[in-house]
Amino acid sequence: MSELDPDGRVVRQFKDPLGHHDQCHLGGGRMLYTGLEPLSPEDSAKVIGGVPGTEIDGITYADTINEVDADGKLIWQWKVSERLPRDQFPLQPHYTREHYPLINSVLPMRDGKHVLASMRSVSAVVIIEKSTGNMVWSLGSDVLGQQHNATELENGNILIFDNGAFRSGESVQYTRAIEVSRDTKKIVWEYRDKSQMHNFFTPFMGSAQRLSNGNTLLCESAFGRVFEVTPEGYVCWEYINPHFAPYPDKVTASIFPGESNALFRAYRYTLDEIPWLQQKLQGPSCTVQ
Repeated sequence: MSELDPDGRVVRQFKDPLGHHDQCHLGGGRMLYTGLEPLSPEDSAKVIGGVPGTEIDGITYADTINEVDADGKLIWQWKVSERLPRDQFPLQPHYTREHYPLINSVLPMRDGKHVLASMRSVSAVVIIEKSTGNMVWSLGSDVLGQQHNATELENGNILIFDNGAFRSGESVQYTRAIEVSRDTKKIVWEYRDKSQMHNFFTPFMGSAQRLSNGNTLLCESAFGRVFEVTPEGYVCWEYINPHFAPYPDKVTASIFPGESNALFRAYRYTLDEIPWLQQKLQGPSCTVQ
């Protein structure tokens, strides 16, 4: 997990062999990120659901959320093994039991007192109170299907990239982006493809970013597609990643053979947010949009 300067030089770096999926740089060298810990065989057996016998040598790895300071010292931690009720958050039946519950995004909330986390393999998004470790809000599989990238909006609502693989009660797989009221847990805005729902679908990864103009930037990861939609659901900008390559590690390549143009996430920045890049792009042969 690295912080780079505008010229690509490493300013600081932190390594955790059990770190995975997401990290958030908090400033001053502090970092919030997702990690893993092995459960005992007895505790592994207490995890409910999933495909029987798919643990790693009888062991399930459970998620942790860790905050470290600039020196790499652990200053806050939240453990699934201690805090997540197994009966309320079972693994969905098609998931292996090696990883529970697969936290794929973690983000500090604006008040500095809570953490927002997305748990893919149980189809849940939760809000954790840092001072107590209690989960004070959750949204589950009655709404979500293997979602990613939960973020807090300025109005306090939660924006979620809802992948929709094996969505409960649906015969057609489709992805959508939803804005959910924290007060009512109701969907107050939704984007899905209006022509044919399966035209917008990625079974893994993906992101949604609410832009300052009110539009939403979406990343359909599996197909390398980034596009912007208006509040009314019209696509007003689109980009397809033209670069294809095989996955570099053997395990992933065995699952996804061939070449891919997949993108993990996408973010849009204004030039005011990245003035160092604007300076690099200034010149007679450069066009900045």
